[in-house]
Amino acid sequence: MFDIGFPELILVSVIALLVLGPERLPEALRTMGLWLGRLRRSFSTVKAEIEREIGMDEIRRQLQNEAVLDDIKRIEDEVRATGQDVGNIDRQHRDAAAPPDPDPSPPDAEPAASRRRPTNQANPSVRRGRRTHRSGLKGSEP
Repeated sequence: MFDIGFPELILVSVIALLVLGPERLPEALRTMGLWLGRLRRSFSTVKAEIEREIGMDEIRRQLQNEAVLDDIKRIEDEVRATGQDVGNIDRQHRDAAAPPDPDPSPPDAEPAASRRRPTNQANPSVRRGRRTHRSGLKGSEP
C-alpha cells in the first residue's frame, strides 16, 4: 500500500525530533502508537464483522436454496398426485360413457372367434360352401 522504507522512517524521525524536541517526542510517539493500535483494532473488528455478514449471507442463501428446492419437490409431488387424480377421473368418465355391450354373454361363454362355422378340413379348397380354384381365385375353372 504505502511504500515506506527505512530511509523514509529515519527522515520522519529526524524531522519529528527537530519539531517536537527531545522532551515531547517520547510522549508524542506513545500517543501515536496508541492511535495506531486503536485504528488497527477497529479495522480488524470491521473486517471480522464483514466476514461474518458474508458468511451469514451465504448461509441465508443456502437455506433459501434448500427452501426453494423443498418447495419445488412439494409442487412436483402435488402435480404427480393431481395427474393421477385426473387419470382416475378420466378412466371413470370413459367407463361411464362407454356404450353397453349389445350381446351380454355370460362370462363362461365362448369368445366370438370360436363360434365360426366349421370348415371342411378334408378339402381345403372348399370354404363355406363355395368352390375355389387352387390358385385361390373364386369362380375360375381349371
